Amino acid sequence: MYQIAICDDEVLEQDKVEQMLKDYHRLSADREFLIRRFSNSEDVFLQITTENYQPDLILMDIYMPGSSGIETAKKLRDMGNTCRIVFMTSSQEHALDAFGVDAFSYLVKPVSEKKLFPALDRVIKDIGNDQPQYILLQAVNDCVHRVGLNDIIYCEAQRKKQYVHLKENESVYLKMTMIKLFEMLCSYKRFVKVGVSYIVNMEHIERLDTRMLLLDNGKEIYLPRGSYKELRQRYFDYYIDKNE
Repeated sequence: MYQIAICDDEVLEQDKVEQMLKDYHRLSADREFLIRRFSNSEDVFLQITTENYQPDLILMDIYMPGSSGIETAKKLRDMGNTCRIVFMTSSQEHALDAFGVDAFSYLVKPVSEKKLFPALDRVIKDIGNDQPQYILLQAVNDCVHRVGLNDIIYCEAQRKKQYVHLKENESVYLKMTMIKLFEMLCSYKRFVKVGVSYIVNMEHIERLDTRMLLLDNGKEIYLPRGSYKELRQRYFDYYIDKNE
């Protein structure tokens, strides 16, 4: 079951979106929705932060009394909430702001089935991709670590030593070569080799330019000469494939 919040200050818009969700459900009966309606974004934020409401998706207008949809999305992101947010609004004016708060999609009103249904398809596919995936890594002390792929930020070769750097500033010192490590990871599209010393999880790239890439843990990796163009294309292709 998918929990979906509709957040719009106009009741007619809420009615319209809820009906489209019901129509979508009839086309895919295995996708059951639990729908809740809100007339302002502050109520959604309150339910999430104080009532342990955990929607899989928020369909939210930007222009509303009180806090705007963008402001509420920013507050959710600042507290670490990763709920998928699809903005529905009457103008393209705030598109860049929307993707600045990691919006999943941005639909310009009037929202129709032609616009909404493909967005719902992508959301459901993305939720399915959240299923954890793991690999087993052997450390130098002969301990075997079960590591989630989402937790790997980057892998690094330091002379004859190989490290896997994880979230929460954890690292695993490996008893394997960089070549062997890349063989384990290369089948997963999110991982890309950067020069001979690094393997990077593209989910954790915050910025990429001609000189370096910045990861979301603050690590800066300088690019080998001539590698930027190919790396930029790999990064672009990964996000296009992910959202199709």
